[in-house]
Amino acid sequence: MSVPCVRVPREEGEATRKRLAERDVVSDLHEIDVVDGDIYIPLAADADLAALREEFEVVDREATERETQTLPEDILGFEPSYERLGDIVIVDEDDAERATAITDALIASDIPVETVVNRASPIEGELRVREWDVLAGDDTETVHREYGCAFELDIERVYFSPRLATERRRVIEQVESGEQFFDMFAGVGPFVIPAAKRGAECVGVDLNEAAIEYLERNAERNKVGSRVTAIHGDVREVEGYDDWADRIVMNLPHSADEFLETAVELAGDDSVLHYYDIQHDSDPFGPGEAAIRAAAEPEYDVSVETQREVRSYAPHELNVCLDVRLTR
Repeated sequence: MSVPCVRVPREEGEATRKRLAERDVVSDLHEIDVVDGDIYIPLAADADLAALREEFEVVDREATERETQTLPEDILGFEPSYERLGDIVIVDEDDAERATAITDALIASDIPVETVVNRASPIEGELRVREWDVLAGDDTETVHREYGCAFELDIERVYFSPRLATERRRVIEQVESGEQFFDMFAGVGPFVIPAAKRGAECVGVDLNEAAIEYLERNAERNKVGSRVTAIHGDVREVEGYDDWADRIVMNLPHSADEFLETAVELAGDDSVLHYYDIQHDSDPFGPGEAAIRAAAEPEYDVSVETQREVRSYAPHELNVCLDVRLTR
């Protein structure tokens, strides 16, 4: 199987491996190979190859698969469903006996895990947090790495979804150096931090004070503190950014429509709005577009550039995104 690998001279191999491991971009599914004096370090599937190519030589080659790795399904006899968030593994099981069996298998496997939690409540309240049953370990704080960025967070205090990594990457790839980027519901910075790394001047607002604390830490951790302004509060009450934003992210899908008036105030003469919504699959995009037009027209020409189904949210309900250009 062809896998992207960092190639370095043998004498630089261990130092390079450590640098890559610190970014959590070394594949745990393939062996590191030595060929003709060069070391080939296989990269994880979600590694930010563009960023790595700026610093290392990245080549595609047939990598040797690890044969000794024990996975949870090897122990259980079935493939369990779980998500990884840093060294925390998240399961979603109603059956306590099954949840315990999956936890035991995760701990016994070769997957790097310190804590296993089970969802104990839906996402609740203005701060969008949920309760957890801790099944193994005791630390709900972790550092999650995603496309070359590191995010420190505590799942008991803030909201973060690893499922949205691909969608976040799609948006961030549109960001250009020098643009003014405003995230109205920023959380710990999964949009803001990578946008700042691409050279944007970024503002992130959140009602959750803990999320803003982590956003500030993550800006420093990723060396973009000079390009990130973190603001604790209701975005509707934030002052000083009217007509400022070139790009606005509105990832609050259950109630983003309540903040569209503020988004229009933030928009500059030519702005892109990434509007997230949850709607019935019979008409997933129509209500969002209608709400945006009602808020922005006639001051702005409204052009829907992309309509995207992000994921299934519930039976017959879709989490969607509309990329909309507002031109004054």
